[in-house]
Amino acid sequence: MAQYIMNGGSPLVGEVAIGGAKNAALGILAAAIMTDEDVCIENLPDVKDINVMLEAIKAIGASVERLDRHSVKINASSVKDILVDDEFIRRIRASYYFIGALLGKYKSAEVALPGGCNIGSRPIDLHLKGFKALGAEIEIESGRVKAHAIDLVAADIYLDTVSVGATINIMMAASLAEGRTLIENAAKEPHIVDVANFLNSMGADIKGAGTDVIRINGVKSLHGSQYSIIPDQIEAGTFMCAAAITKGDITVKNIIPKHMEAISAKLMEMGCEVVEFDDAIRVIAKNNQKATNIKTLPYPGFPTDMQPQITTALALANGSSLVVESIFENRFKYVDELARMGTNIKVEGNTAMVIGVNKLRGASLKAPDLRAGAALVLAGLAAEGQTIVDDIKYIKRGYEDFEGKLISLGADIREIDSEVEAKKFNIKVV
Repeated sequence: MAQYIMNGGSPLVGEVAIGGAKNAALGILAAAIMTDEDVCIENLPDVKDINVMLEAIKAIGASVERLDRHSVKINASSVKDILVDDEFIRRIRASYYFIGALLGKYKSAEVALPGGCNIGSRPIDLHLKGFKALGAEIEIESGRVKAHAIDLVAADIYLDTVSVGATINIMMAASLAEGRTLIENAAKEPHIVDVANFLNSMGADIKGAGTDVIRINGVKSLHGSQYSIIPDQIEAGTFMCAAAITKGDITVKNIIPKHMEAISAKLMEMGCEVVEFDDAIRVIAKNNQKATNIKTLPYPGFPTDMQPQITTALALANGSSLVVESIFENRFKYVDELARMGTNIKVEGNTAMVIGVNKLRGASLKAPDLRAGAALVLAGLAAEGQTIVDDIKYIKRGYEDFEGKLISLGADIREIDSEVEAKKFNIKVV
């Protein structure tokens, strides 16, 4: 089983380039099958979730051509199946985007219920509510969502809670519905804007993405497009926190600084120096970083996907911090792993009290999910001694060449899959 093994205690210093946004790419790949013409997508991250999505698109009969590591051409004119179900697609959360895409184009879809990281309850009832409002009949049978409509007709849809997935899914289906659809209390995340911009590049008529009211005028059909995905806000934030955690100095390049404001603000509250450029941010950590309070919220609030990373930084800050998780109820599972390293964090319900410690010690850890796994790696790079992080399959779902980028910043880290390799690593670093 693959693991990361690392020797910590050295600050991470240098520059790192950020890839395309995974969460935007997943929605965009699903939307790419809504036309019979060629769609070229650039700045695609080379991570496991994306590759599983591409395999699923191939499996329903579409043509998928990798132009290079970060570019793909998709042609869905040969799609012969509205059933999306295999053992791999069930493991990723974004499988549900196929429902909106197929329902919009073919008025019918049969898609496996989604998987992904176990970080809390993430029902798809709001997705189904939206599809029903557009005129679809929905059944859930044998672990699949079956959706069918004679015609999709526009509707006014109010989302009871802010949901990124439901906003994107309904937006896709409504793009090919008859009339004008209104989505109220819509999510406002950057990747929603990116999916809307992509659909518009294919001929959709979507206005208001990025606000809480999205208006969609349905069109008859969509056409081909060439599109470049926005930078990944969460990958960028992870490396910004890496500077704070390891007391380093990292310049994060190829990003949109506006998307990073909530993260930058909290790092500055901690005492980090944050310097913003046109398409980059430099984070310079300080030795006497201080505590602050965090509450995760929908965009433009502090992102839940950055909560484990910022909590790890606060675990090494002076004073006591409160971290409130308002999105997912199981997002603090990594705290037990951090405790092995000497942290002082107490969790009650959706709140963690973090009392900063002076140092961490290396330990054997297990990644419970994608973002927590990345946070544990960063903790290991700040700790004294050696740390092993197991179950790194989660990390590979959302970070491209994570260890390679860390090595470029001076990290002493390696991916291994056997005790023999671990011993070789130990010999090398002695």
